Amino acid sequence: MAKLAKVKTTETAASVDDFIATVADEQKQADSKALIQLMQKASKEQPKMWGASLIGFGNHIYESPTSGRRVEWFKVGFSPRKAAISLYVMGMDGDKRDELLAKLGKYKTEGGCVYVKKLADIDMKVLEEMVKETLKGK
Repeated sequence: MAKLAKVKTTETAASVDDFIATVADEQKQADSKALIQLMQKASKEQPKMWGASLIGFGNHIYESPTSGRRVEWFKVGFSPRKAAISLYVMGMDGDKRDELLAKLGKYKTEGGCVYVKKLADIDMKVLEEMVKETLKGK
C-alpha cells in the first residue's frame, strides 16, 4: 500500500459561509448555496473548506489511475471560480459519465472537473445524478 502523498490543498477549519460571502458575483453566491444544498443532501456530509477556494463533502483516499499516487481528498465538491464553477465529480464509470454529460446542458470539461458558468445552464436533476454516481464508488 503506497504512502499518502502530501498535497497543498487540504481540509481547513475556515468557514464555508464566510468564503461564499467573499464571492463577488451574486449569481455565483446563489449557485454556491444551491450546490451546497444538493451535495450535502446527496453525501449526508457537512461542507468543508479545502484550501482557500474549494468546498468539499466527505473524505476519502483518491488514487490516481495513471501515477498510482494516493492523496486524501473530498468525495464531491466545487469551487465558485471567476470564470466558471468547477464541479469535482470524479470517479464515475466512463460510459455513465458520458451518458450523463450528454444530458447535462452547457458545460466544459477537463480531467475530473466539469465547468459551468451558472447553474441555469444545466439540468440540475442530471447534476444530482452525477453527484450520486460519483459518491457510489467512495
